[in-house]
Amino acid sequence: MTFDFDAIIIGTGQAGTPLAASMAKNGLKVGIIEKSQVGGTCVNNGCTPTKAYVANARRAYIAKNSSDMGVKINGDVTIDLKQIKQRKEDIISESRSSIKEMLESNENITLINGKATFIDGNSIAVNNTTYTAEKIYINVGGRPRIPEGFNGVDYLTNETILQLEEIPEHLIVVGGGYIGLEFGQMFRRFGSKITILDRGSKLLKHEDDDMAQEIANIFKKEQIHIRLNSKCISAKKSGKGIEVNVDCAEGSPSITGSHLLLATGRIPNTSDLGLDKIGVDTDERGYIKVNNSLQTTLDNIWALGDCNGQGGFTHTSYNDFQIVNSHLFEEKKRFLSDRILCYAAFIDPPIARVGLNEEDIRRKGIKAKLAKKPMSEIARAKEKGETQGLLKIFVEEETNKFLGASFLGTGADEYVHTIIDMMYAGASYTALRDAVHIHPTVSELIPTMLEKLESIK
Repeated sequence: MTFDFDAIIIGTGQAGTPLAASMAKNGLKVGIIEKSQVGGTCVNNGCTPTKAYVANARRAYIAKNSSDMGVKINGDVTIDLKQIKQRKEDIISESRSSIKEMLESNENITLINGKATFIDGNSIAVNNTTYTAEKIYINVGGRPRIPEGFNGVDYLTNETILQLEEIPEHLIVVGGGYIGLEFGQMFRRFGSKITILDRGSKLLKHEDDDMAQEIANIFKKEQIHIRLNSKCISAKKSGKGIEVNVDCAEGSPSITGSHLLLATGRIPNTSDLGLDKIGVDTDERGYIKVNNSLQTTLDNIWALGDCNGQGGFTHTSYNDFQIVNSHLFEEKKRFLSDRILCYAAFIDPPIARVGLNEEDIRRKGIKAKLAKKPMSEIARAKEKGETQGLLKIFVEEETNKFLGASFLGTGADEYVHTIIDMMYAGASYTALRDAVHIHPTVSELIPTMLEKLESIK
């Protein structure tokens, strides 16, 4: 059979785009399909725009809260959301243009605009045209999950909230995960009243209780109202605002705000690809099932990025590219099982995590030791006037190797890589304990912490 392309890639996200570039470099003819804007979630409505907003919000917070350090501002600090939005759009445009230029200028790559639907295992229809390839790579990403009970109300998602040009008077955030917390803190710093509702007993349900409580304390200090154990059952229009009905143990059964943000998770964009008719299996949530090299149940089709349920972050999506690329063109092969879980929530201060936490270790019955230090005891944090947070490191007793770390504090998203790198190296914790770090930094306390490990009972 003669194919139109050596490979077709569906989606121009953080796995699909570098894969197309690598294939083209190696002489393969590639068709890459995009139904929307190039760049995927990260560039268009994920990391790039939200972290730009986080930076704006931090500037506003510092401007309003520096008098205790002798920095006083005469007059009001005002927020121009239109200008903030434009700055975000400019950053996105630059990234998007760069990606598009690379794809369109490469003679081995054909950029195809439109929605893809499988006809069979080697054929895809786009805009009434059929394209064929020997191998197909799915990188379709995900979208916000909208729970039942919110039909008929003008809710916001992490995508549409970035289009606002006026600051909400009272933003109700449904969901206490990293998306809800980032936007909640961000818009509080822009000037909104914020109420965060979460059905669980703590924020960031996958973190240790002490970490979650520390985050709650930070948010409460910024006058962000948090209601836990809240099952949000419905919402309706109320005058010029939105009323959210809540089934909860404490507090009013309803809350009225000017705007509603649904931050209740994400789902993969797989339901309308036609996967069922060609034999590519998905799980009960719609994520495409993959093996250790990201191959699906059809041996000529692979799934990368958010749609395979194996990470959901830009860095895991890019690593998916690295895994697939290694099997195509590199001597050393990479595998999904090589990857160590790591991520950060970019609240301020950020929380960063690698590997297991204390609750994981207890649940698995692993004999381990813990090093723990509050940020309030760290000189660099005191000097910066940013003493909120907590550092925790976990070491396996039998092997002396790192099991993981949870860091909450100024710069945590950077110095967590100290532990990440040691874990990938498979090194004993003593190598880091005996290292000499630069003073004055937060990371210099990591070796000191490792001198005082205590068994987890």
